[in-house]
Amino acid sequence: MAAACRRAGRDVAEVTLMGVSKTVPADRVRAAVEAGLLVFGENRVQEAEAKMAALSNRRAGLEWHLIGHLQSNKARRAVALFDAVQTVHDLDLAVRLDRIAEEAGRPLPVMIEVNLGGESSKAGAPPDAVLSLVERAGALRHLRLRGFMTVPPFSEEVEAVRPFFRRLRALRDEARRLGLAGEDFSQLSMGMSHDFEVAIEEGATLVRVGTALFGARN
Repeated sequence: MAAACRRAGRDVAEVTLMGVSKTVPADRVRAAVEAGLLVFGENRVQEAEAKMAALSNRRAGLEWHLIGHLQSNKARRAVALFDAVQTVHDLDLAVRLDRIAEEAGRPLPVMIEVNLGGESSKAGAPPDAVLSLVERAGALRHLRLRGFMTVPPFSEEVEAVRPFFRRLRALRDEARRLGLAGEDFSQLSMGMSHDFEVAIEEGATLVRVGTALFGARN
């Protein structure tokens, strides 16, 4: 991360390392916490809930993000558990989360997930719809829009992924230029174990790293 920041002329403090802990047992997550990792991403609400309970004595100072697809019937539990939801993909989900956050009496930080590759196997709003979604979701009183998240098409050649990261940054900058979101709409959640350095070079503020931290999953 530091080397990528140096190449891009960035301060490494601008980039947050998230440990993607899906399928990783609680004892290994605990070891990561003890090593200094504070931000974790989980894909499934039920798995995350059990892990959070097991780590309850370590909860202070930890930050948990939902980075997997959120089914509407799990939205209420997600609001109760997570510090942020990165996978808001349409206005219906945004409205539902806003209503639940109001009932819970708390603001909910969220990101808009963008499907830059147009892949049917992945969730996310299409690029030509995201500015409208930012504007409409940004008007909801109990959501706090923080930026964009994406999972680009996989390629062994990391340079092939660079244009997707560059486009996400351009979309964020356009949303800010048009005044569609507030000052806090600055985050770019992009880059994983094999391509996070390229993502940082293109402006990532949060990289989601699993395999490089916890090893390959079964």
